[in-house]
Amino acid sequence: MTIKKARLWLCVILIGSLNVLKTYGFYVNITYLESAVDVGAVCLDGSPPAYHWDMGSGAGINNWLVHIEGGGWCNNVSTCLARKGTRLGSSNQMVEQVAFSGILHDQPIYNPDFYNWNKIKVRYCDGASFTGDVEKVDPKTNLHFRGARIFRAVIEDLLAKGMKNAENAILSGCSAGGLTSILHCDKFKAFFPTSTTVKCLADAGYFINSRDLFGNRRLEAFYDDVVKLHGSAKNLPSSCTSKMKNSLCFFPENVVQEIETPLFITNAAYDSWQIKNALAPGVVDPHGTWHNCKLDIEQCSSDQIVIIQEFRLEFLRALDGFFGTSAPRGMFINSCYAHCQTEIQETWFMSDSPMLSNKTIGEAVGDWFYDRSAFEEIDCPYPCDKTCHNRIFK
Repeated sequence: MTIKKARLWLCVILIGSLNVLKTYGFYVNITYLESAVDVGAVCLDGSPPAYHWDMGSGAGINNWLVHIEGGGWCNNVSTCLARKGTRLGSSNQMVEQVAFSGILHDQPIYNPDFYNWNKIKVRYCDGASFTGDVEKVDPKTNLHFRGARIFRAVIEDLLAKGMKNAENAILSGCSAGGLTSILHCDKFKAFFPTSTTVKCLADAGYFINSRDLFGNRRLEAFYDDVVKLHGSAKNLPSSCTSKMKNSLCFFPENVVQEIETPLFITNAAYDSWQIKNALAPGVVDPHGTWHNCKLDIEQCSSDQIVIIQEFRLEFLRALDGFFGTSAPRGMFINSCYAHCQTEIQETWFMSDSPMLSNKTIGEAVGDWFYDRSAFEEIDCPYPCDKTCHNRIFK
């Protein structure tokens, strides 16, 4: 279908200031993959999968960036039923256009290395980072757990539309989509001939098996449920599932050592999603002691900062095996309170974007992909980095 793009110039005037915050991007129409329904590659509610495609041009016509949307997971029938009625479980609930910015931008001043590539944003509607595959559908719930089929159907559709001729290809994603890009990295590469340069990029997808304030491994228990419900085990790396329980293979720290495809991770060491949902979720903070801290890291008490600093150290320890492979690796681990930085123009490539070693994330990823220079940087502890765009939640 023809991609219609409308320029988006959103200007938010800061009251009492002459500063203007601009979010630059453009809108891209949705493509519904109706043919996928025939092979059972469907969203939770049985609707077809979907993606948005900004076609490449010029020297980038044979380069492809496939970016996976994020959006958490569902771990039981109740949460999946709730999700089924939203864009994260049904393409019937998705908007017709989404804004592309950051790594998806089409202007060289905002995205110098990838602006003219074919850029695809794959919508996330299965609830298990595209790992599920259960044939049987309970007629009482009509829930379909078919994420792995969606991944294959979308990639095969793009191959048929020209990606088979790719000179360069990247699988990237944010949050649960970043985890997808790790878990499916080698599978993605296997779709291409050896002549294609294939690499993977995970943004905020390095979820660690941390303990919460009560000492419980909350995310591990959650992933136990996800893997069982969605039948994910057979689509997780066998090099991991052969050595440990299946749900542990949802954690990148247990699978990255065996990934053969070049991989770059960008992550905040103080990942706001993990601190809010894995370290200090409301269920372990009944009196709301952490409420203001989770909204704004600058509101954290000295005792809370000590705990958050320990989370950072635990995150860094989970990276210990990241370079235990011959495949070229890269990392940009800053000390910001953030989650997902490649999709947002202000944190991808702008004059005031977060930097490490005087490089933005966009520059670091570009240098790594094109082999101009290696990039393996870990930031100093909070609050040393003054380039951060720390999230402030309302």
